[in-house]
Amino acid sequence: MEPRRSVVTRLALRYAALWRAHIGFDDESGLFVASGMRGGFARGGTTIGSVYLTRANVSRAVLRHEAVHADQWTRYGVSFAVRYLVEEIRHPGPANKYEIEAGLEDGGYRGKRSRF
Repeated sequence: MEPRRSVVTRLALRYAALWRAHIGFDDESGLFVASGMRGGFARGGTTIGSVYLTRANVSRAVLRHEAVHADQWTRYGVSFAVRYLVEEIRHPGPANKYEIEAGLEDGGYRGKRSRF
């Protein structure tokens, strides 16, 4: 899969470099993976554009989940950040419709109930 190189992705790669992340490209998920970070991300990891930021949470399942978030960034553009934040405030974690769409189990939400 060809890497997505939007403005958001380029900024996220710079951000990851500032956090001294190890950056590689995962062909299967189509994501840049910025690992080894000590902070600068939420929960087990965060996707911004097509860059997945994490300390070490890089299983195949998680990368599948995060690839859906990258697709959401592509679909909504920069407004996805606001959409996600509003949804997270209203329906946190496993009740967040964007997390549900990305796959709760792949995202590590095993055993948690969604609002649907």
